[in-house]
Amino acid sequence: MRTLIAAFALLVFPPAHAHGDAAIAWDSPTPWVYGLIAIAAALYVRGLRNLWSSARPGHGVTRGAAAAFVGGLALLALLISEAVERTTTASFAAHMAQHELLMLLVAPMLVLGRPLATWTWAFPAPARPALGHAFAHPAWRVPWAAFTSPLGATGVQVALLVAWHLPAAFDGAASNPWVHALQHTCFLAPALAFWWSVIEARQRRNIGTAVAALFVTMVATGALGALLTFAPLPWYATGLPAADALADQQLGGLLMWVPGGIAYLLAALWLMAGWLSRTGRHPAEAIATRP
Repeated sequence: MRTLIAAFALLVFPPAHAHGDAAIAWDSPTPWVYGLIAIAAALYVRGLRNLWSSARPGHGVTRGAAAAFVGGLALLALLISEAVERTTTASFAAHMAQHELLMLLVAPMLVLGRPLATWTWAFPAPARPALGHAFAHPAWRVPWAAFTSPLGATGVQVALLVAWHLPAAFDGAASNPWVHALQHTCFLAPALAFWWSVIEARQRRNIGTAVAALFVTMVATGALGALLTFAPLPWYATGLPAADALADQQLGGLLMWVPGGIAYLLAALWLMAGWLSRTGRHPAEAIATRP
């Protein structure tokens, strides 16, 4: 664990000689985001240690779930690194791949780690009931329930996805690092809520609504990806020649359309597999016994 924390620290605050002798650019959002990631990681490790010391390792949060959360944070840190950001500003397809990884890999990995419950355990025992009462208050509980419901999470995610792919919004994010950070947030936060709703639906056996949400999201993202793929002209100002910009945009559209659709389809199959395993019947039997 110490080795992991040390490696993470080097990623967040690399030695000055790695970029000449330049100081950290505190007027950029990157170090501030890295700071938030470091705080999230520290609270998670502390909460996990307190939780497991109260019973046994793996109690409440499994080792696999903890590994998923740590891996999700590490991948998030990598995806917003300076090297990756330089690549994404020069290529729409690379930018699309970055967003797909944030929404389809980082977000579910973080959710699987059960961060809210684990972070609660990072605080002293006397403070935990107060935190529980605060999260149970309607001022928090009602908007949280709406935002993390399959319908609410799907609506917000699709709306923001479409809005940020309008040419003016996308070009603004590409030219301003703070707007770019806001764009990442608007993709990651709804994705966290969306995958939270999917995983909670599997646990609560509310499979139908979650499968419908996955289907709607797959259709919406596939439609946007198809529009980008078959557009006769490039939508965005990439600085590339028109032919190269169009080819780059087509590749980006395909990345949204095909891998994204496959990811949502696999998630729906995972939900259905969980439902069938609880019924104790083979899929063929379940179909054969329908009225």
